Amino acid sequence: MIPVSLVDVGSYLPEHSVGTEFYAGQGAQDSEGAMFSPPAARRHAAPDESATDMAVAAALPMLERRRERGDGPVDVVLTNVSLPDRAFTGAGADIVARLGLDPVPEWIIDVHNSGCAAFVYLMKLGRGLIASGQARTALICCVQNTAGQLFARPELRGRKHAPVPGDGCGVGFLTAGDESPILDVVTDHGVEYANDMTLSVDTRKYWEPGEGEIDIGFTDSKVKQIVARGNQLVPQVTRELCERLGTPTTDIDLLVTNQPNRMFLHNWREDLGLKPERHPDTFDRYGNLFGAGIPVTLSQARDDGKIDKGDLVVLSGFAHAGDFAAAAAVRW
Repeated sequence: MIPVSLVDVGSYLPEHSVGTEFYAGQGAQDSEGAMFSPPAARRHAAPDESATDMAVAAALPMLERRRERGDGPVDVVLTNVSLPDRAFTGAGADIVARLGLDPVPEWIIDVHNSGCAAFVYLMKLGRGLIASGQARTALICCVQNTAGQLFARPELRGRKHAPVPGDGCGVGFLTAGDESPILDVVTDHGVEYANDMTLSVDTRKYWEPGEGEIDIGFTDSKVKQIVARGNQLVPQVTRELCERLGTPTTDIDLLVTNQPNRMFLHNWREDLGLKPERHPDTFDRYGNLFGAGIPVTLSQARDDGKIDKGDLVVLSGFAHAGDFAAAAAVRW
């Protein structure tokens, strides 16, 4: 198979920073409430700021860098958007048009599952297309835009989970070659847990007419089980990945995970035997960025000089209530 590399990453965070005082209430600080313990700050997308706006802001500087390096046209565009601007077409076509990609990529794929681990899943999809010889480059865009558009609304901002998310976008660029090779990717679908996270409007389906705000949340009776799953899934897929590579988890130079809360971040690195400096934490600055959390955190680690050439970088995360988890290894 053709080797495939993750050669660049980029990010965009909206300008508007929001403190926790904006919210009317906070979750209790017990073992269950720790899942909803709020960050110190988060960013909110502007009311008229679309997912496409955010993706273009993140991708343009990265694509300019790649053009200067002599990379060819983008053959594949893969997107994951928390709150799509359009119900049916997704964001991919808009992003391609706004970026002025010419020729138009043969592959434009909007992936609506895989949540907080979407960046890793999209890496696997892009890697497969490139390794098979059907493409040479892929642009990955992960947009989280529910904080300012959904959880800031009057009826929701007092709920215990509302202060946790923040808005942002992370992007990545894949190419054929061994510049920064993707060594392996592990994915795990826990399909039996897919219904434990819900999109609802109290007693009606979200598309039915009526009053009340749309909310995203977990089945209350299963929160403790979801916490237990979350604690286990990231170490589990990370260990499986390292076993396939023949290396202990303690040899990971940088572990970049999704950023759901302080509890998970602490428990994951403790379980895997990693010191905090080898597991970047952006939660208190930006909140839970959902699918954008991994690429934004990776981009910031790169910009802060925390990654050296030759480092083993592992990207790992789990989605929703545990219906998906994934881990990827890159030799930087």
